[in-house]
Amino acid sequence: MKIDRMIGILAILLQQEKVTAPYLAERFEVSRRTISRDVEELCRAGIPLRTTQGANGGISIMEGYKIDSTLLTCSDMQAILEGLRSLDSVSGTSRYAQLMEKLSAGASSLVAGGQHMLIDLSAWSKSALAPKIELFREAIENGNLVSFKYFSPKGESLRTIEPYDLIFRWANWYIWGYCLERKDYRLFKLNRMTEMKAGNSFVKRQAPLPDLSNEKVFPPVCQVKALIAPEYRWRLVEDYGPDCFVTQADGRLLFTFDFTDEDSILSWILSFREGAELLEPSKLRKKMAELGKKLYERYG
Repeated sequence: MKIDRMIGILAILLQQEKVTAPYLAERFEVSRRTISRDVEELCRAGIPLRTTQGANGGISIMEGYKIDSTLLTCSDMQAILEGLRSLDSVSGTSRYAQLMEKLSAGASSLVAGGQHMLIDLSAWSKSALAPKIELFREAIENGNLVSFKYFSPKGESLRTIEPYDLIFRWANWYIWGYCLERKDYRLFKLNRMTEMKAGNSFVKRQAPLPDLSNEKVFPPVCQVKALIAPEYRWRLVEDYGPDCFVTQADGRLLFTFDFTDEDSILSWILSFREGAELLEPSKLRKKMAELGKKLYERYG
């Protein structure tokens, strides 16, 4: 990718006083003309590069603007490497690991040591998810519309969006974009999409960053109180933290938490089988009783 190559060129120039265009062309497996265009674009972006001709000529960053290579410590470089490896886990490629090699060119001492952290962002549906991420990544870079069929609790719909940001949050991948059908910015979960297709180009807007606070995306609807059997303590700690319950005299756990929708509460309580009793809200307690009767009629 072009942006990867330009970052790599800058990384090499930060580590070496001067390099030649043929060296960069060979390193990145492109033509010298391509390197020349990259250098021109870097200059237009405000990076003060200088090109000199002759036997000792080459490309360098102008004196006085050189960033000290010790700006990035060993820990810094290791953190960058771990982050880039995590992105490779999504697609199953080594694109970002190769970018890291370019970033660390001439500075092998900064990335010394073994790998002590593994971040895997892939999901059970990795084979279906990776092509979606790749399609959106290219659409964002090239400025193409993307259309798809979307499945949500409210039903199915056909959408076309201007994609702006790929986001990994709440253990899922999302796309933030301007929806042409709703005339507003929306956040879509990639796992709920099918029939995706890149379309015509569009003029990019000054898109605002999404508000990804839990209160905004998952506003609380009602507070739940339930008594949970002590053998499920691990589930409460894992999902909601150790402060979400109070141990009662009989050993059961009085759980309190704000949920975002009522339907998920019923299925959540049922997941404990006989190990949970819903106390509040009272209207859901009645719904649980009605559901129990229907289940008994079907399976009793």
